[in-house]
Amino acid sequence: MNRILTEHCDLKEPAIRPDQRLQEDLGLDSLGLLAMAVEVENCFQIHLNEDPNQPPQTLGELVELISKRIEQTGPENEK
Repeated sequence: MNRILTEHCDLKEPAIRPDQRLQEDLGLDSLGLLAMAVEVENCFQIHLNEDPNQPPQTLGELVELISKRIEQTGPENEK
């Protein structure tokens, strides 16, 4: 996540904590959130498919979503 945030979201070496809010604490705007989501999907070869009414608000929530999607797309779930 550190690499994604620094290289694709224009953040300077963030000290990542699970409780950090993506917009309020890290200052990601809609473009920054989109860049992060695209890079996460490319990096982990997943589709986030987050609930549009309840998107991840913190880094911890994003990591939980990524973990869940990785589990769902594991080798036993591939077609």
